[in-house]
Amino acid sequence: MTPDDTIADPRAAGAHSPSSGDQQQPAPGLTSKMDPPPDHGEETYVGKGLLVGRVALITGGDSGIGRAVAIAYAREGADVAISYLPVEQSDAEDTARWIEKAGRRALLLPGDIQDEAHCHELVAQTVARLGAIDILVNNAAHQTVNKELSDVTSAQIDESFRTNVFAMYYLCQAAVPHMKPGSAIVNSTSVQTKTASKTMLVYAATKGAIASLTIALSNLLAPQGIRVNCVAPGPVWTPIQPIAKDPEALEALGKDTVLGRPGQPAELAPAYVLLASAQGSYMTGALIPVTGGAPML
Repeated sequence: MTPDDTIADPRAAGAHSPSSGDQQQPAPGLTSKMDPPPDHGEETYVGKGLLVGRVALITGGDSGIGRAVAIAYAREGADVAISYLPVEQSDAEDTARWIEKAGRRALLLPGDIQDEAHCHELVAQTVARLGAIDILVNNAAHQTVNKELSDVTSAQIDESFRTNVFAMYYLCQAAVPHMKPGSAIVNSTSVQTKTASKTMLVYAATKGAIASLTIALSNLLAPQGIRVNCVAPGPVWTPIQPIAKDPEALEALGKDTVLGRPGQPAELAPAYVLLASAQGSYMTGALIPVTGGAPML
C-alpha cells in the first residue's frame, strides 16, 4: 500500500461501486465483463517480504478475492498455485501475469474442486512442481440466492456444499501431510455466517459451516504447529455478485454497510497476508471480519 492509504477516508476508499445493476453474468463469471473492473491491488499493494520462500495454493485464485490474495502473496515473496474452473482460463492467465511480474512462479491448475480426486491432484501438483505447500487458501465459492424456501433446489444445495465445504475437507486432507510447523490454512467464510440474509439460505449455511470447521481444524492441527483461521468478507465487488444478484440487488450492493459502499478485493488481501505470515503467529481459530462495519459477534 502507498503511504496515503494510511490516512484515506474509508467511505471513499476502495475504488468504485458497480456502474449499474444491469450486468448479470452466467456462472462462474469473468472479471473482464465487470464494470468498473474490480481493484485487486495491481497498482497499490506493496510487499514487505513476509512470505519469502513460501508456496501457496489458492482456490478461486483466478479472480476476485483470490486474485487479490495471489498478487499480495507473490509480492510478499511466495510462489503461488491457483485453482479455477477451465472456463475461467482468461482470468487465471491474467492473475499469473501479475504473479510472474512480482518475480515469483505461477502454477495454473484448472478443474472442479467438487471432485475429491481433483482436490488431491491440486495438492500433488503444487508439491511436485513448486516443491512444497506451506499455505492453503480455501477461497473458491458457489453462491445462490432465493426468494422463497420453495425456490431452493437439491442441485443448488449439493453444488454449494460440495464447492464451499466438502472441498475444504478434501484439500486439507491432501495438504496437511505435506505441511511443516509454521504452515497456515486460511479459509474464506462470510458476513453471512452471522447476518444470514433470507435470500441466501444455502450460501449462509455453507459459510457458517466453514466458520465452525475452521475452529475445529485449528484445535486439531495446533499440536502440529499448523495454524487455521478464516476471513469473513462483507459485500465485495467480485464476479460472484453479478452472477447471483438481480439488477436491483446489484445496484444496492454495500450501500447498507456502515461505510455505505461495497469493498474491493484489494481491501481483503492484507487480512489473508496476516494470517499466512509469522505476523499472525499467535492467531489460530480466529475469524477476521472485513465487512464494512457489519458486526460479527
